[in-house]
Amino acid sequence: MDWATLLRLPSTLLWILAALALLFALVQLVALRHRLQARRPLASLLRLLALLLGLGLGLLLAGAGWSLRGYRLLAEETPVLAIDAHILSPQRWMLTLTWPEGATRTVTLAGDAWRVEALVLKWKLPALLAGAPPLYRLDRLSGRYDDPAEEASGPRTVVDFREAGAYDLVTLARRHPEWLPMVDSVYGSGAYLPLVDGGHYAVSLMRTGALVARPDEDTAERIAHPL
Repeated sequence: MDWATLLRLPSTLLWILAALALLFALVQLVALRHRLQARRPLASLLRLLALLLGLGLGLLLAGAGWSLRGYRLLAEETPVLAIDAHILSPQRWMLTLTWPEGATRTVTLAGDAWRVEALVLKWKLPALLAGAPPLYRLDRLSGRYDDPAEEASGPRTVVDFREAGAYDLVTLARRHPEWLPMVDSVYGSGAYLPLVDGGHYAVSLMRTGALVARPDEDTAERIAHPL
């Protein structure tokens, strides 16, 4: 992943700001030591307050960056995932997932189709007036059966895409809304397509929050005319 891609991730920007705040706190710590040695109590107090401010801000920004792990900025139509499928056995598949920045992951899935879901997060004022863009993250990938009876009784496979665990921003906003009053709305979207051996699929997210799944031309032909 290159720096241009990293800088489009909100967590990266927050960690950079956290590092700058902690660097400011370190400078204040050195200055505080000099003021104490010079026996200047008022100047020492001011430096101590600046130190605490920098330290608190740095920790706050670092925590916010951690809670936004996995989130990305949402444009008009944002490519979010590419999927390549290979059959292992009937209703058993190996999927290679590729993110826009080049990261890959291989998973196994049971079913006749794959389904991917995403979460979109929007902001209230004043964050909205400040230009804070909507954010999204992929939530999960799961297998789907064509037959509802198989869906109820067949093996279930779900791949969790959350990176921050219990400290994920959406999780925190739902459990403690009073902590994050700037979060306006969180809503989900999903899309699915049938699985074919050698299939290649692209998943995009619209600014409206709708997921769009598209097979390539060869995959679409085999979905329409299965053997």
